[in-house]
Amino acid sequence: MGFVAFVRENARWLAAGVLLAFLSSFGQTFFISVFAGQIRAEFGLSDGDWGWAFTAGTMASAALMLWAGGLTDRFRVRSLAAWVLAALAAACVAMALNPAAWALPFVIFALRFTGQGMTSHTAVVAMARWFVANRGRALAVAGLGYAIAEALMPMIYVAALRVVSWRALWLVSAAFLLLGVPLLRVLLAQERTPQSMANESSAPGMGGRHWTRAQVLRHWLIWAILPALIAPSAFMTAFFFQQVHLAQIKGWDHLALVALFPLFPAAGVAASFLFGWSIDRLGAGRLMGVYQVGLAAGYLVLALTESLTGAAVALVLLGITSGGQGTLPNAFWAEYYGTRNIGAIKSVVTAVLVFGSAIGPGLSGALIDRGIMFPQQMLAIAAYVVLASALMAFAVARARRSLAAAA
Repeated sequence: MGFVAFVRENARWLAAGVLLAFLSSFGQTFFISVFAGQIRAEFGLSDGDWGWAFTAGTMASAALMLWAGGLTDRFRVRSLAAWVLAALAAACVAMALNPAAWALPFVIFALRFTGQGMTSHTAVVAMARWFVANRGRALAVAGLGYAIAEALMPMIYVAALRVVSWRALWLVSAAFLLLGVPLLRVLLAQERTPQSMANESSAPGMGGRHWTRAQVLRHWLIWAILPALIAPSAFMTAFFFQQVHLAQIKGWDHLALVALFPLFPAAGVAASFLFGWSIDRLGAGRLMGVYQVGLAAGYLVLALTESLTGAAVALVLLGITSGGQGTLPNAFWAEYYGTRNIGAIKSVVTAVLVFGSAIGPGLSGALIDRGIMFPQQMLAIAAYVVLASALMAFAVARARRSLAAAA
């Protein structure tokens, strides 16, 4: 089936994936960090203080995801997602009304759990379960929601902050989320069959079986690839979280830097469709070891450049890895572990990725407070990414034999 025909035939379900991915942005780092300057000024926080408040809330949300992620195996998307979006709207209201610094970790927890955690998790699990032969394409299309949000929302909100209070903008965000609930219900008035529910899935993984979460955790493969999987979550989160600090250190106007952000999702969209096309033909496993090259190269460029042109190049490189991160790992879990328990398995991975997104801001903020500026940290980050990717490539190549034998 051609791509246009695929999109036309599955438009309502793909649109639901795009919508959920887009709305998850209200709990994503690139959105929350837009308000970093205003929040720090209002509550008298240092870079490290704000980083650790963000880390504490994010780590708590990662812990809860271990349980809550499995709900996608028990409830239909149209029901679960509506409740999650309503909860995310409530978290936005809580940020708007937050009275004191001590409450920030609790508000961040609510935003991260409902936004980055459950809304994003629900979107990718739905795509991985509903589509088998075209899983890569479906994940790439759903990823457009992230790309649109990353391209537009930071620029719009940074500009709006010059004329509207930051608290009022959080209330606007809550209203936007509530408007998304009935739209999602309309799109999913009829869920895609025959794979709307987990027990109707029929795509096994390694060994010709559907792995349970416990079996995955007892197997060596997951532990060998986690150091690499955590890298984009931790270090792209750190980049967006420290955008205000980075602009100050480099001598760039914040709005000028944010104006370059559309390059990141543009490159991500192109990469996600290229990776999605490759997944459907080569399998996700063959590509897992190479997609983070852009992250390492982007951080090298950011560490060394003093110009916004260099920053633009770095954003394109980071976007390539972002496109891979949005498609490859999500297809990999279904391909290697089967789809029947994909929600529970993906909940572990989501928790780890959320945990990674907590490490990045907390660690980078603490180092900044100790005089190690973020550009100085980037060389070590690039080296880590290269080493972790090499380990992942070796591990997946070894596991592929089991997948081939089962086939």
